[in-house]
Amino acid sequence: MDDLSNKRILIVDDEEAERALLAAYLKQHHCILYHAENGLDGVNKARAIRPDLILLDAQMPVCNGFDACKVIVSDPETRDIPVIFLSALNWPEQRIRGLLAGAVDYIDKPYDFNEVKLRLAIHLRGRKPVISDSAPSIQAKAPSLDSGADAPSTLQNILFHSARIHLLRSLASPPPMAELEKLTGTNSKHLNRAFKLCAGTTVYEYLREERMKEARVLLQQTSLPIQEIADQTGFSSGANFATAFRERFGVSPRELRRQQGNTNN
Repeated sequence: MDDLSNKRILIVDDEEAERALLAAYLKQHHCILYHAENGLDGVNKARAIRPDLILLDAQMPVCNGFDACKVIVSDPETRDIPVIFLSALNWPEQRIRGLLAGAVDYIDKPYDFNEVKLRLAIHLRGRKPVISDSAPSIQAKAPSLDSGADAPSTLQNILFHSARIHLLRSLASPPPMAELEKLTGTNSKHLNRAFKLCAGTTVYEYLREERMKEARVLLQQTSLPIQEIADQTGFSSGANFATAFRERFGVSPRELRRQQGNTNN
């Protein structure tokens, strides 16, 4: 049951030392190994290689393991590949998050190699080996972010969700476009195309809409002063906030508060 010979394993981890340590052990068991440096790279290579199993770190730049796992298990081309998290984030909430993302298992770092071997063997048991002559090559062309298709590609979905997370962490001070490009490992053209296909808006339009929706919720459900709501949603002044809010919803923040029976300023 524990024979891992010729099993094709994709290791996705941003730490080169971690990848090298795990690879050195798995090579002793005659595994065929592939490497990816972040979640976006991992999704791309999972589709190109279609390995027998994926070992996935949770915390990585560009795209974290949780988001990458969701895309892998929802893609018809990769959804049957078992994903195992290897992570130092070992409190129960993170383990549950990994399993809910679609992983079949979650192994804590620092891990015991015998445990890794056993768990790999369990999840690989019964899987038909990939015939190398017909398996897609690692050099297979990845889906283009600029393809003319109307539906978003897997990579565009990942770019959208990764950028969205960074934008929504702080509506008051989201990363500017140049920083967002670095965080997602792409450029503004690809980001705006991904947002257009996934949300129907540009990055800026999406952020503006999220600010408006959050402001409306705060106006309706809290008694925070209007100026404080403007600050929390990233507007430089109360006047700019009021103008933008009226353009979006047809009423001013004060008028909305009156309609809700809340007269706080």
